[in-house]
Amino acid sequence: MKKLIKVSFIVTFILSAFTASAQMDKSKRPSPPDTVRATTSKGVAIEVAYSQPSVKGRTIGTDIATYGKVWRTGANEATTIQFSKDVKVEGKALPAGKYAIYTIPGEKEWTIMFNKGVKNWGTVYKEEDDAARVTVKTQKASSFTEKLTFKVDASGKVSFAWGDKMAAFVVK
Repeated sequence: MKKLIKVSFIVTFILSAFTASAQMDKSKRPSPPDTVRATTSKGVAIEVAYSQPSVKGRTIGTDIATYGKVWRTGANEATTIQFSKDVKVEGKALPAGKYAIYTIPGEKEWTIMFNKGVKNWGTVYKEEDDAARVTVKTQKASSFTEKLTFKVDASGKVSFAWGDKMAAFVVK
């Protein structure tokens, strides 16, 4: 009987440890989560959910977010964007819904992909799941941003800055 109680205690302890680790506080991650949202003047609710990687002295384009290669545009789970209504992003039609955002960084322009793989881990990208792609000019950020930061404003402009880089697209 004592042996059964001891085994039950050990099993309970192990299950509790797994449950606790599965419910880990994501805000304590090195790349913490963030969510930004706004409603445009046309009534479109836009929400971006992402994790914030830090530059940590690395160079964007060579050390991280390598130019010419698909980047998850964040850290951890896939960065997602959600639209409450059908929209046009940089003139391209996109139905209402939730999409993963991937990018292909470049020195002068970035390609932004709106992908249907919203439940994928951030590093899992399948081109055949792209719902739309747009290309935008890369800009120099007004100030250095250590952690990736997205902004959404009522005009429909969605931008993200990281290090000394900034890219933006317009949602109508």
